[in-house]
Amino acid sequence: MSWLITGSQPIPAVIGESFGGGYFAGYISHTADGNPTHALIVAPRATGATGTGYTLTTNLARKTTATATAGATSAFDGAANTAAMVTAGIADHPAANFCKNLSIGGFTDWYLPARFELDIAYFNLKPGSGSNSTSFGANVYAVPQRNSNWTTAYPAQTALTAFRTSTEGFAAGVHWSSTQNSGNGWFFAFNTGAQGNVSKIFSYHVRAFRRIAL
Repeated sequence: MSWLITGSQPIPAVIGESFGGGYFAGYISHTADGNPTHALIVAPRATGATGTGYTLTTNLARKTTATATAGATSAFDGAANTAAMVTAGIADHPAANFCKNLSIGGFTDWYLPARFELDIAYFNLKPGSGSNSTSFGANVYAVPQRNSNWTTAYPAQTALTAFRTSTEGFAAGVHWSSTQNSGNGWFFAFNTGAQGNVSKIFSYHVRAFRRIAL
């Protein structure tokens, strides 16, 4: 196992390594300049995800009503979005409530990831071998920064066997993000990398993240 030593603690340097209650999914730059500010950790499939195809099979709504939630607009900061939903009433936000209630590996700071956090996980841990949507992929918060969209073949399926399969792989369907667009919420499709926003009352897959500041 290889490690990156930061000012606070060692972080895995290899995507998919077990760490921090889950698996290292990549770096994000909150400053949008290619410099990493946080390491992203994706929760284990068996206990930190829910929806059709996961061990926990219940799909969840983003919100019980198709209304805006103050402060839940960040495209890159799922922890801040989840905190805003807690302030507004977490029981009204089933997807974020699932993440917030998790205790995995001694960690209780799990949250519903933002849309560009899910994008980073797709880029690094793409579960399938199908074609990518070419309408998405640019991500100024990614490390390294990406300024162009996917091609049909790039990114390719992950080489990590566990993340290609039901051991730890993302279910192929649509996952909720914590990023809202008024009464709609952004989703991320793990079969194609496509994104979009639809009414928050629809029920989709959920997979929790946590992060470590660098």
